[in-house]
Amino acid sequence: MNEISREQAEEELSRRTEKFEKDDVKKVIDKEEKILDKFENKGKLKRYFDDAMLLFSLVKDYASGEYREIPFNIVAAAGAALLYVLSPIDLIPDFIPIVGYLDDAAVVAFCLNLMEKDLVTYKIWKDSRTSNA
Repeated sequence: MNEISREQAEEELSRRTEKFEKDDVKKVIDKEEKILDKFENKGKLKRYFDDAMLLFSLVKDYASGEYREIPFNIVAAAGAALLYVLSPIDLIPDFIPIVGYLDDAAVVAFCLNLMEKDLVTYKIWKDSRTSNA
């Protein structure tokens, strides 16, 4: 398997989102450094580094209670996509040269597309708080 289809990425994210629980939010936050390291240093994931930072910010603001203008299933999708990057059990094993991170990138890209409107709303909220600080 050298490529991952949009349908496979959607199915994988959906499956992991359904299993994601409120307790998993802390798990995402605790693993931030390891996850971001993969985004920073692994081929196809590099292009999503800024997006990963935004997803982490969203998850943290949700966890702290500062931002709750979003359904939990959107936070769950963000958390599931971030944890997927760390998972040793995924559609294309990460140890396979060149293509090992294609599935990770596909799942993250699908997640970003899925929650695009929610992320725009979150960014506006975040920017307004930053400019008022």
